[in-house]
Amino acid sequence: MALMLFSRKSRMQRAGPTRAGTAANSPNDYVPSEPTPLDPDPLQRHIQLERHGWIVRNRHQWGDHTLIEAAFEEAVEAIDRQFAIVPEGFVSLTQSISDYPGCPEIDVETRPFLLAKHCVTNRQYQHFVDSGGYEDMSLWPEDVWPHLIDFTDQTGSHGPRYWREGRHDRRLSDHPVVGISYYEAAAYARWAGYRLPTGAEWQMAASWRIRSAAHVLRRYPWGDALDTRRCNIWASGIGCTVPVHAYESGAAPNGVLQLIGNVWEWADSDYEVRDEAGRIVVGDMIMKEVRGGAFDTYFAAQATSCFRTGLASLKRMHNVGVRCVVDLTQLAATDEQGGST
Repeated sequence: MALMLFSRKSRMQRAGPTRAGTAANSPNDYVPSEPTPLDPDPLQRHIQLERHGWIVRNRHQWGDHTLIEAAFEEAVEAIDRQFAIVPEGFVSLTQSISDYPGCPEIDVETRPFLLAKHCVTNRQYQHFVDSGGYEDMSLWPEDVWPHLIDFTDQTGSHGPRYWREGRHDRRLSDHPVVGISYYEAAAYARWAGYRLPTGAEWQMAASWRIRSAAHVLRRYPWGDALDTRRCNIWASGIGCTVPVHAYESGAAPNGVLQLIGNVWEWADSDYEVRDEAGRIVVGDMIMKEVRGGAFDTYFAAQATSCFRTGLASLKRMHNVGVRCVVDLTQLAATDEQGGST
């Protein structure tokens, strides 16, 4: 059943994160990342923290700063390197808990947007933690404030579930951050100046269902046939996460990596489906869509461009990460306010 995808009891989950995959089995097998000295200039500090979307969105607030034009250009160039355009298209979203032939579907149109080429890494999320993201109440919905006390690591410090003392294991700096809830994923995206993809946008990026005479829908970002050499799922035999830049051969046509495998990805859509008897599936709390499968996804049918499932929004799983989106309308509005770039 789809909702049981994250409760499988493996040795990895019982023992805690592994050396190569998510963190360490004990404090003695943990190499904490070194704190980064932050630039005293606030604008330069935002660049250092990789808040590129935030700088672009708030350009007008720094009109008197002597470095704003250089910082803005650097932020735009970083977004251009790290994000890829997904053209307009449409997707068919399954409305039942099981994706069976002839099951109810709804068609959703998607507008063009920019999608991050890879998931947020531990190193990038460290910037959010170091800048006080968990203490900035403006980043969190008010009804989530009481839950912030639970968003801690193995030592009680604010941070992802499998970190220690608020630091990630530096050997995993370029691995996707995991152990974060939907709200932490959304707060990070908001802090960086981005947002999360909707489920329809994520599916469009993975299936590449653009409007054309060919009317093609890809089962996987690379084509229609499963190839475990192009992704990191259970059958690939890796057994843990890999760096976010791995599996270039499994990229979507626009160069976006690992839409299938490595880690599931939070989407900014409620998971609303019905079971085989037509009853609405209801959880103990709001469920959000997660997409793409992970390194421990056993059933290949659950790691495709169209498979959707849900996870309770406060869950902090060992195999769920986050990928960000930039709105093209946001960039266009910024150009109108600040002139052409």
